[in-house]
Amino acid sequence: MPKAATRQKAEAKPRPARTSPNGNSAKKASADPTELAVETAKAEFEQRKRSQQAEIKKTDKTLLREMLYQMVLGRIFEERCAEVYRMGKIGGFCHLYIGQEAIGVGSMMALRESDYVLTSYRDHVQAMIKGITPEGVMAELYGKEGGCVGGKGGSMHMFSKELGFFGGHGIVGGQIGVGTGMAYAQKYKGTDDVTLCFFGEAAVNQGIFHESLNMAQLWKLPCIYICENNRYGMGTSQARAMSISNIAKKGESYGMANEFVDGMDVMAVRGATLRAIERARKDGSPTLLEVRAYRYMGHSMSDPGNYRTRDEIKKHQERDPILLFQESLKAAKVMTEKDFEKIRQEAIAATDKAIKFAEESPFPDESVLLTDVFA
Repeated sequence: MPKAATRQKAEAKPRPARTSPNGNSAKKASADPTELAVETAKAEFEQRKRSQQAEIKKTDKTLLREMLYQMVLGRIFEERCAEVYRMGKIGGFCHLYIGQEAIGVGSMMALRESDYVLTSYRDHVQAMIKGITPEGVMAELYGKEGGCVGGKGGSMHMFSKELGFFGGHGIVGGQIGVGTGMAYAQKYKGTDDVTLCFFGEAAVNQGIFHESLNMAQLWKLPCIYICENNRYGMGTSQARAMSISNIAKKGESYGMANEFVDGMDVMAVRGATLRAIERARKDGSPTLLEVRAYRYMGHSMSDPGNYRTRDEIKKHQERDPILLFQESLKAAKVMTEKDFEKIRQEAIAATDKAIKFAEESPFPDESVLLTDVFA
């Protein structure tokens, strides 16, 4: 059974309570959406398990197994990325997806091959779901020639035109405008393909988010905007940075279909994405999905996460997306513990193979230093 999370560093020392303009403590003035009682988390786990079982019974068993495999692979791959990063094998920034696996798997495995995907710098797992091999992703992390973009992109810039995966974008919110343009191209060409554009909740405060949603709704562009709300923009809690916590409702400002989704429930994410895809293929209508999850690691490998406590992280781990899905599959009598262990071993083998490939792949030759560079 996959681990719930990797190791965390020591908690930060308690800080004095902030005071609001009226003299009350900030904690009393507004509820922090990151707060979660253990009892509530456990109750939600059981509730989600029941709802998942109903959806599991309607879903092909081969697909269910592949969904679980991709989630477990993503978790193990990212845990190993953390290990080799600490060993100095990966340079630069490295943003891990641990805790958010249900979002990428639930949404992207509802697509067809000709659909497009764009995302932010937290892109390793989504790249693999779209078809880039673990070897290609790991070698890219190592900056090696065998990487999916020849070792020139690194962690934040996975890319494959052939597979319809168009980044990996390092600028917060930068991919939102690009994704909107790609959806326009799909409509211009007369296809019924769709574009999935992922971004974090901090990107919602960028002007490009609002400009893009207005344009997409006005022109009926087949773009599905997926806000991966992991509750923290770098080290800042959403409660401290956003006056309206319900991001999905921001779509109503533009008359856009919108939906709030539990990002720890892979079947709920899949269901919401399928509904959005149906709208997009039918008449090009865009959708805004707020998919709320929780990242167990810091913003990046350079972030110790001292703005959160161990207790806060543990509360959210009570609703771990992989453990929840496994429990639901077991309760629905689709898989057993033996099946789970087999999937885990397959994922470990695939990750080991990827690391071996990255270790053995050479660095790019100096002669290609300026190849593919445009100014």
